[in-house]
Amino acid sequence: MKFIPQAGYLVLFNQPKLNLYMKTNMGNADRAIRVILAIVAAVLYFTGTVTGTWGMVLLVLGGIFLAVSAIGYCLLYAIFGINSCKNKK
Repeated sequence: MKFIPQAGYLVLFNQPKLNLYMKTNMGNADRAIRVILAIVAAVLYFTGTVTGTWGMVLLVLGGIFLAVSAIGYCLLYAIFGINSCKNKK
């Protein structure tokens, strides 16, 4: 696996042009589900239901879900070629 910055793509598993530019690749349903999961994680942490290390891990994952939902771009979706956005070009 190597990143070629001049071309803006990642060579992964012998796929010569895996484009990783931040184009929206998440649909509204994916974004809504991630926001709901982030809210649930925050509620579980701040009510004391999940504490300690697992609570912090859950809180960080919730923050990541919230950030990814706000941006609309998931790096793992880009790597595996998944696009749930209706605006496919």
